[in-house]
Amino acid sequence: MCRTVDLRQAVLARNDDSARELRAALAARGTVAVNLLSSPGSGKTALLEAELGLALRRGVAAAALTADLATENDALRLARSGAPVKQVLTDGLCHLEARMLAGHLDGWLPQECRLLFVENVGNLVCPASYDLGESLRVVLASVTEGEDKPLKYPTAFGLANLVLVTKADLAAAAEFDEPAFLTNVRRVNPGVEVVRTSARTGDGVGVLLDRALAVLDGAEPHRPVMAAAPHGHGHAHPAEGEHA
Repeated sequence: MCRTVDLRQAVLARNDDSARELRAALAARGTVAVNLLSSPGSGKTALLEAELGLALRRGVAAAALTADLATENDALRLARSGAPVKQVLTDGLCHLEARMLAGHLDGWLPQECRLLFVENVGNLVCPASYDLGESLRVVLASVTEGEDKPLKYPTAFGLANLVLVTKADLAAAAEFDEPAFLTNVRRVNPGVEVVRTSARTGDGVGVLLDRALAVLDGAEPHRPVMAAAPHGHGHAHPAEGEHA
């Protein structure tokens, strides 16, 4: 058991080194990376498509890299926004890692890009432990997933700089208990901003873009309590009930 834990720590430590290098390289070229995490079916792709389209209409140079186990469906959807998009197929790997991301960006990311949105693999367990060199980590949860999601996946929600509630137009039909959800989010991440969104109605669309642009302009994002722990950002262990 100790050997397994030591190996995991070594892997995460190497990833943290790669993440720091990538973050510095992106900063040097004036680019902010936004890491988007969610469960499958959260509506992440639909919201990101809307945000990318809005960015282009505002004259913001944005791009997206989307990761999945198979198919290029998400890339095709995101490309409708008009932004540069790259699909990464992980061949069964349940998360992206910083060195992997850097390799896919090399020679592809447009020099003028200022915002890079990384749509991580649909999974709230493995991706939560890997820093990708992002400056803003965003966790999304739809109203159909249940109010206890933050308690089931405390590492993912606990390390978020921003939480987006998606498919808000379905809240009444899903009997979504928003106060309970907010309470649960703040149990694992006190002070984090939580925003309701709906790609279908446009509710909350633009908030993600605004927060990313603020970071690009030098604003400090919310710092989660968990990120300050000895095994914080990039070293968070799956909590009880989570598994890698």
